Amino acid sequence: MFKPLEIFIALRYTRAKRRNHFISFISLISTLGIALGVAALITVLSVMNGFEKELRARILGVVSHATVMGVGDELRDWPMVAAFLGRYPQVMGAAPYVSGEGMLSSGSQVSGTLIRGILPVEEPKVSELGEKMVEGKLTNLRAGEFGIILGKELARNLGVNVGDKVTLLTPQASVTPVGILPRLKRFTVVGIFEVGMYEYDSALALLHLDDAARLMRMSEGAVSGVRIKLDDMFAAPRLSARLSNELPGGYMISDWTRQHVNFFRAVQTEKTVMFIILLLIVAVAAFNIVSTLVMVVGDKKADIAILRTLGSTPRSIMVVFMVQGTILGVAGTLLGGVFGTALALNVENLVPAIEQLLRVELWPSDVYYISQLPSEMRAADVIKICTVSFLMSLLATLYPAWRAARTQPAEALRYE
Repeated sequence: MFKPLEIFIALRYTRAKRRNHFISFISLISTLGIALGVAALITVLSVMNGFEKELRARILGVVSHATVMGVGDELRDWPMVAAFLGRYPQVMGAAPYVSGEGMLSSGSQVSGTLIRGILPVEEPKVSELGEKMVEGKLTNLRAGEFGIILGKELARNLGVNVGDKVTLLTPQASVTPVGILPRLKRFTVVGIFEVGMYEYDSALALLHLDDAARLMRMSEGAVSGVRIKLDDMFAAPRLSARLSNELPGGYMISDWTRQHVNFFRAVQTEKTVMFIILLLIVAVAAFNIVSTLVMVVGDKKADIAILRTLGSTPRSIMVVFMVQGTILGVAGTLLGGVFGTALALNVENLVPAIEQLLRVELWPSDVYYISQLPSEMRAADVIKICTVSFLMSLLATLYPAWRAARTQPAEALRYE
């Protein structure tokens, strides 16, 4: 089979057993270093992609894709707004809500809480809270009965279970003969949910919409806003902009990308910084190729001189050593790509095995949002990492190859 002379010689040099075992050792270290860096990059980016996806799914299981609110603190005509939103094919559901803040107490235990008033029948259209119930169900909330559903961690902090009583204190003041006092109301725990995010499990409390509106002293029929679920959550910014133009005045539109913009920007920034840091591992390993080729060039000076006297051009000599260094880089990149892909696809199973072996919980649920290690490998990330690794390896061959091309035959053969 026909091979260009430069590639033929480079392959012979690569396959040949070197007399200098130190050069072989450095070549092996360079290849393994590139493989380790590529594998680490693929695995870490896949895990961060998994974290981002899991966090987004859990947040949007509680928080709506978009929200329509009144300019003031109240939205009075929510049925009209919900009917208007139903005209859009992207909207899968719309449900009213009442929001507020308060403090729950049970015995000597006290905890701050985020209050959300919902309609139990409508809530499943916009959130997954109904699927996250540990005890009870959303329909246990009935108007006028003053039932409350708590997050699992919130119930644990208060030391209560289903059927127990809790006292809710809100900032809305009541005027009494003894002065102005905060509003207090006794509620019965009718359910407990767990969404898997400590932020919500430890702070969110659900009430019936009518009970929450009375507690917050809202106008008759008024709510805080209407929550929306879309068929494509990434379409939320476009739909929000469209609704801002098409809804009549007196409304404000928000979406999940605005409500959690800092959070997801932080995740993206961490991914970028982690990519750069781990890329330095690949860079160090790739530039070890420089040391390898410099030593190879010194070892092969006589061969270079003979090739030059036989008519090889400096360009041909340069290509020989560029191909030889590139082979090391490609071998390391392919090895790292295969290992990194295998690790990224199985990391969700490996971590529980390590935890069981070491008998330690690496990600406690009360410290981290996610107590498991998710992974989502993306082909685009693998291609990008392997491409950058290959280019670094190619760049590392330029200087040694250039030095080899400048070798003078007479000087190299003087002492041979």
